Order: sequence, then structure tokens, then C-alpha cells
Amino acid sequence: MSDNPAAENEKRPQFGTRLLTDADDVFKHNAWDHVQWDEEQELAAKAAVAKNSTSKMEAEQKERFQTDAPKFWDSFYGIHDNRFFKDRHWLFTEFPELAPLAADSAVLQPRSIFELGCGVGNTILPLLQYSSEPQLKVFGCDFSARAIEILRSQRQFDEKRCEVFVMDATLDHWQVPFEENSQDIIVMIFVLSAIEPKKMQRVLDNCYRYLRPGGLLLFRDYGRYDLAQLRFKSGKCMEDNFYVRGDGTMVYFFTEEELRGMMTQAGLQEEQLIVDRRLQVNRCRGLKMYRVWIQTKFRKPL
Repeated sequence: MSDNPAAENEKRPQFGTRLLTDADDVFKHNAWDHVQWDEEQELAAKAAVAKNSTSKMEAEQKERFQTDAPKFWDSFYGIHDNRFFKDRHWLFTEFPELAPLAADSAVLQPRSIFELGCGVGNTILPLLQYSSEPQLKVFGCDFSARAIEILRSQRQFDEKRCEVFVMDATLDHWQVPFEENSQDIIVMIFVLSAIEPKKMQRVLDNCYRYLRPGGLLLFRDYGRYDLAQLRFKSGKCMEDNFYVRGDGTMVYFFTEEELRGMMTQAGLQEEQLIVDRRLQVNRCRGLKMYRVWIQTKFRKPL
């Protein structure tokens, strides 16, 4: 990414704008947006999910994965270390609300941004690196103490502008270093899917509580029938559309209706909800991989 993210935003195609209009062009790019599925593909996806979710985990086994979730995430980050960090080139394009403000820095108002499930800094570090806002304060939390340790060790990390901490976001009451109704933006990127479904509403309710009136929740996560869901083998399903990966971490696959319902129940108002069925291709091997992601923006009413 250049030193001017705003300029790069103008050149980079936005999420959902690269459309495949001629099947013969499929291997001309690495990815295509909003790829339409035919009835056969839809039925095949449903059949694959029905097959891998027929046998559910026993309660005792489910309890182990849920209880030991911090250990599995610590192990995950311990194995990958900072090699897991990637500069999210799409970040400021898809969520321009996060981009460094271009106005005269002397007159910029204070901004406070909180990332839930910040991992090793894939969102926070670009924010710190490219923003010169004098009154920007960034907060981040993660379930994994190892992830927070790695994030703090990164050269781009600036403890004067950023505070990160370990927190279980599924708790009723968050222990956070800021007041309720204080955050301009809360970010959740591939985070809610890692949480037990019955606890998801509680997380979104707390997001509402800590957003300021007019504040924005930015969200991106896995959609139903994503390739990752179809690839699960039998025995990995904890409950419908909720699975355990080989490394012990958990993942859920959402529908548009589920997310809209939970966000609305929390009191948030919809500004964007995009379901993107994306076709990624490996041009060298001639492979097609169908991904499904959901991106939303919901705002707390004034």
C-alpha cells in the first residue's frame, strides 16, 4: 500500500464491482464478485452441508472445545506468529470510514475506534501506520493473550495512540478502558463467526452499548455455503452451520437474514448489507473456488 491510502482507494476496485460477464474470461483475474449460482450448484452446496452436519458432536466434546477456546487460539497464533499478519489492502476501500481523514489535522475532531477480535493487528496496524490524525485513539481486544503479545511487539504498534488488551467478548459485562456511548466506530472482521451462536446476540448488544449515538459498526464475515463450510468432513459439526476446524478453533457461517435480525434486535440501523458470492481462481492450476462473504454497516441511532 502506498503512503496515501486515500489516493489508492480511488484506483482500487471496490468490493463487488469486478463482474464476470463472459465465462471465457474466468482465468483473466484472480477473483470475480457476485457470481451467480445455478440451481445445480445451489443444490450441491446444500447437499454437502447436509452431509457434513448430519452427525453432531456429543455434548462433552463440544464443551471441551468451548472451554479450551483460548488455548486453541493461543496455539494458532503461536504457530503462525507474526507471519499471520497481512496488510489488508481492501480495508480502506471497503470501509472508507476507517481511512485517515484528509482535512486539516489542526481542526480534526477526536476519533475513537475499537476493534473486537483484533488478532495480531491486521486492521489496527494499517490504521496506526497511515493515519496522522492527532486525536485518533485506537483500541483493540482479543480472546488470545498470544495474539495481543505479538501485536504489541510489532514495529508499527504505537502505545501512545493504541491500547490493546485480552478480553472475552462473550461476557455479559465488558472490562474495557473506555466509557459506554464513546466509540465512533467498532470493527468486527471474521470475529463473530468464531463465537458460539447462543452468545452472538450478547456481543452485538454490547457493541451497541459502547458505540456513541451515530456510531458505526463495521462487519465482515463468512456467509452460508462458503467453500470452507462445504469442505468440512463429517464429525466436525457442533450444531447447524457451526464447526470445529482441525486446529480446534470454531467457525459459523451466516445468512443475510440472521445478521440483519441480530443487528436490528441490538438496536442498530442498517446502512449496508452485501452478500458476495465470489469466485476465486488459481490461474496456474486452473482451479475455481467459490467463496461467500457478508459485509455490513449498521449505525446506532442518534
